[in-house]
Amino acid sequence: MSNLVLTVTQVNTYVKSILEGDPRLQSVYLTGEVSNFVNHYRSGHCYLSLKDDQSAIKAVMFKNVASRLRFVPENGMKVLVRGRISLYERDGQYQFYIDDMQPAGVGAMQVALEQLKKKLHAQGLFEQSRKKALPSMPMRVGVVTSPTGAAVQDIKNILNRRFPLAEVVLCPVLVQGEEAPSQIAAALDLINQKKAADVIIVGRGGGSMEDLWAFNSEEVVQAVARSDIPVISAVGHETDYTLCDLAADLRAPTPSAAAELAVPQASDLLAELHIVRATMIQNMLLMVEQARHRLEQVEKSRIFHQPQDILLEKRMLLDQISNDLVSAYHRKLFEPRKKLAEMAAKLDALSPLKVLARGYTVARTKDKTIRSTEDVALGDTISLQVSDGKIHCTAFEKTSMGSENK
Repeated sequence: MSNLVLTVTQVNTYVKSILEGDPRLQSVYLTGEVSNFVNHYRSGHCYLSLKDDQSAIKAVMFKNVASRLRFVPENGMKVLVRGRISLYERDGQYQFYIDDMQPAGVGAMQVALEQLKKKLHAQGLFEQSRKKALPSMPMRVGVVTSPTGAAVQDIKNILNRRFPLAEVVLCPVLVQGEEAPSQIAAALDLINQKKAADVIIVGRGGGSMEDLWAFNSEEVVQAVARSDIPVISAVGHETDYTLCDLAADLRAPTPSAAAELAVPQASDLLAELHIVRATMIQNMLLMVEQARHRLEQVEKSRIFHQPQDILLEKRMLLDQISNDLVSAYHRKLFEPRKKLAEMAAKLDALSPLKVLARGYTVARTKDKTIRSTEDVALGDTISLQVSDGKIHCTAFEKTSMGSENK
């Protein structure tokens, strides 16, 4: 028998075909501890080893898978991966090609949870200022949960007992497993798009941390945070807390408690209506009594018992006002006239014409008033102003006080 001589490439290619031809190696779930984790930020690919107590296997996670991770893998973290086994021909090394990775074990899940919590908190999704108030009387209650679990029956029973007028809008979803986060988020978005409810309850019954993990996914938390309709988160039991609880507008310890918080108690509303009705009746009776009292006071007033006296008083008051107006009119009209006449008399008394009328004259020469004998020369023509005209004469003699000049 002749020896078959193969090249290294041929051997690697053949071994690769054997590995990839085995269907049992093409969809493998593998659990192990992360070691030698390297994230090539430029390419986006991640390289690591998965190990247990006795052995290890090289693994690679390409960018399209790594970008979908909801946590950051760390050395020492226990994970559950799904993928296929093949051979890297260049190095002749077989390795695990990861298609999905989830934290495994409480410790690893807690680390992943804290990583995501820190990220979402930085985005402000847990801020109290974002919380919306619940409607006081919702007529449609959206319920996003499993259609077969005990939680949905508890919610329906309590809603029907407390407020039977409310319509239950059920959106059935998976509440655990790989498909759960996308289904829950899609249901929340659908209710908002169709405005199908006034308030939404999202949750499930109790379970392990792994069972409740869908409600810690970023996809669900983002859907809860962007909901325009108030959301009540009710995941697990009272001691269970998820990131969905932090993003919701209200956290209920259980699905049953969420139903209690979502709607009012019908009997309480009826009691309030009775109180309001009694208060309205009491107020109406009080208003009627007050109106009756005012009417009685009006009936006792003088206008009903002595109308003529009141009319006479008003007429007398009107006459008085009329007289006052007439007097004021006369004062305003005649007092200025009197003052004007007095001033005219004073001006008339001071008039030069009045002085001339009493026999006085005004002597002028050459348009100059004569006040002294010195103002006149013999032969000057003198004009004498009298009350009814002028007299012209010639000075032929002037006599000063105490002497005579001709």
